[in-house]
Amino acid sequence: MQAGKVIVIIGVIIVVIGLVIWLAGDKFSWFGHLPGDIRVERKNVRFYAPITSMILLSILLSLLLWVFRKFF
Repeated sequence: MQAGKVIVIIGVIIVVIGLVIWLAGDKFSWFGHLPGDIRVERKNVRFYAPITSMILLSILLSLLLWVFRKFF
């Protein structure tokens, strides 16, 4: 596959993801606030580690890539 074609496909995917987040952003407010996401807020320090959310995202992306490879 040509590099230009891959870059265009990646760009289209990024635009679609951006539109979904923009149009349905309030529907995903639970993401990042799951049990297991670490949030520490002190007087001068804020630390946030969305461990559970990233595991969930990794599972979903792995599943999507598996389905994509299986059928295409």
